[in-house]
Amino acid sequence: MIDKNYAHPDALVTTQWVAEHLSDPGLRLIESNEDILLYDTGHIQGAVHIDWRADLQDETIRDYITVERFSALCERHGISNNTTVVFYGDKSNWWACYALWVFRLFGHTKVKIMDGGREKWIAEGRHLTRAVPHFVHGHYSPSEKRRDDEIRAFYDQALAQSREGRPLIDVRSPGEFRGEMTHMPEYPQEGVLRGGHIPGAASVPWKMAVAEDATFKSYEELRTIYEDEAGLKRGDDVVAYCRIGERSSHTWFVLTYLLGYKNVRNYDGSWTEWGNRVGAPIEKG
Repeated sequence: MIDKNYAHPDALVTTQWVAEHLSDPGLRLIESNEDILLYDTGHIQGAVHIDWRADLQDETIRDYITVERFSALCERHGISNNTTVVFYGDKSNWWACYALWVFRLFGHTKVKIMDGGREKWIAEGRHLTRAVPHFVHGHYSPSEKRRDDEIRAFYDQALAQSREGRPLIDVRSPGEFRGEMTHMPEYPQEGVLRGGHIPGAASVPWKMAVAEDATFKSYEELRTIYEDEAGLKRGDDVVAYCRIGERSSHTWFVLTYLLGYKNVRNYDGSWTEWGNRVGAPIEKG
């Protein structure tokens, strides 16, 4: 557990804590990266790999897998309903937070992030292995449905958020927000036809929440960023978005677990939906 005065300090664990709990039977480590090849080059002992695209998303519809497929995924990795799952990965845990958010969609509440992710573990010279673990299948009872209505926003809800003047947080790069580009710097274009941002959105790039060592900033630093500078208030109903929902899941984690906001939703359709939607209102600059 990490205590930087966070609202829910138990949502984060240190690299040292992970090193000391590698053999805990009720614990499962999940590595989830932007670079899906990283896991094979070396990972924490006992960690399993979750590919954000192949494992969590439907192959045909732009949506997530069914509750039945999620249960099968968990069981294959030895995860049961009462297993505590610790996520970590590259890019300051950007994709680890995305995987955690998807697990929360399916109702799994025992989730944590290893603060600092792969970068911190490697910087500290800790052991990596290429051995792929195999676990006895878990038993996972699926939820009746995903919790889409609790932590997920769709286009119509994001549009209503904009029209009603309620908080929208755009976590993309400043250039994407201004409409100067439709993708992150040094990343490929993903077929978006229009650039800009949702009217009324505040620009708070996701990485502002992260320190130089890839760990999360303190509660007070985060409060300054999101409240003093971006204008959020306790009790706000907040919608965060980015390009495909991955960077905004990182911000969702910060607002929900570290600052303690109770009504935060991730608009995972994000700019690849909004920028292609006929008639969707767009602001530039």
